[in-house]
Amino acid sequence: MASTNDLKNGLVLKLEGGQLWSVVEFQHVKPGKGPAFVRTKLKNVLSGKVVDKTFNAGVKVETATVDKRDMQFSYMDGEYFVFMDMETYDQLMIDRKVVGGAANFLIEGFEATVAQHEGEVLFVELPAAVELTVQETEPGVQGDRSTGGTKPATLETGHQINVPLFITTGEKIKVDTRTSDYLGRVNS
Repeated sequence: MASTNDLKNGLVLKLEGGQLWSVVEFQHVKPGKGPAFVRTKLKNVLSGKVVDKTFNAGVKVETATVDKRDMQFSYMDGEYFVFMDMETYDQLMIDRKVVGGAANFLIEGFEATVAQHEGEVLFVELPAAVELTVQETEPGVQGDRSTGGTKPATLETGHQINVPLFITTGEKIKVDTRTSDYLGRVNS
């Protein structure tokens, strides 16, 4: 149990019927008239749905114990991603649906944070940016600016993003894992 005064970003709450909600944003509000309250933006850990919820200040809320561990992606086994715990070397099979969008950026050896609650995997979190190799992209033609100076490129994971015209096949680039945006070249 925690009080709404103890809320912080990333804290996981257990609300209505045992559903798990992660605190995305919160703001303590003290109006000139009436009691103080806390305005929050909560994200459902399993569905990803985001809702706004207001709590009275000082109200008790149930927190969920979420075990976050750094794990290394080992290989694919059908529809499952196999991760290895870096401390215990235990292997964990995670369904593609749980991995979600992170699958677009996973290659063997990448480390990710795996969050579990009571033995159930909730989500896989990647670093904000990863370095990947461009597997295929067409050569950029100088003067071709009809597309705003970008062209499609397929990464080594099979995910397609837009890159500037000067990027070539085989180059290593930095990609934002939240938006799939090109962030820059990686100087080797």
